Amino acid sequence: MASDEYDFLFKGTLLDHKPLPLRLKPPVISFPRSPTPVAFAPRGDRPIVLIGDSGVGKSNLLSRFTRNEFNMDSKSTIGVEFATRSIQVDSKTIKAQIWDTAGQERYRAITSAYYRGAVGALLVYDISKHITYENVTRWLKELRDHADSNIVIMLVGNKSDLRHLRAVTTDEAKAFAAENHLSFIETSALDASNVELAFQNILTEIYRIVSSKVLPENEHGGSIPDRGIPLSDQPKNDQGGGKCC
Repeated sequence: MASDEYDFLFKGTLLDHKPLPLRLKPPVISFPRSPTPVAFAPRGDRPIVLIGDSGVGKSNLLSRFTRNEFNMDSKSTIGVEFATRSIQVDSKTIKAQIWDTAGQERYRAITSAYYRGAVGALLVYDISKHITYENVTRWLKELRDHADSNIVIMLVGNKSDLRHLRAVTTDEAKAFAAENHLSFIETSALDASNVELAFQNILTEIYRIVSSKVLPENEHGGSIPDRGIPLSDQPKNDQGGGKCC
């Protein structure tokens, strides 16, 4: 690839400051705003991914959690977008990177490249549209085909504010989650119901699992596994702090 063509594709993106060798260029050059796939991300930048059908509210879940915002006119995600937020877990400040993936079929081959190395996933469906719940099975298979075997997965029934239009019962979704070893919660990005709790629960579970695997090796002089700690932790300041920053 010519130098000027490379500059056109990557200028202003995460790849701009550190060009990759030609053989390692990620398969996302059509989406300059997208973050680097996990296989090429720096050690420690292991994300949580939001997956599910288009229109189930993934982008609004992300914006509600990271910025406490809700956009009634939210457009479908193209490629992958991401945001970060810090929370308190076990007296540590944990900075989480969360990736919002496109739900449209035409982007599936590209977004699946972001599953590998992700430490957690929120698999989202719309409680008022049964087809989005039916498609959860396909999303789950695709995720497990591409992601690490120990990824933490939470099934999320979003738009719980549409209870009068409910098409998927809570018991039905709970049974599916239990059968497939997933945690489960219902949320509403519109009224913020359980959004904080959903992210807090999955991030806490991930942090504790990874910490329990990393710390014993360090105590015996071993090295940190190649995956690294997926969530950056920073000492809590002397004055304490709020739930997030």
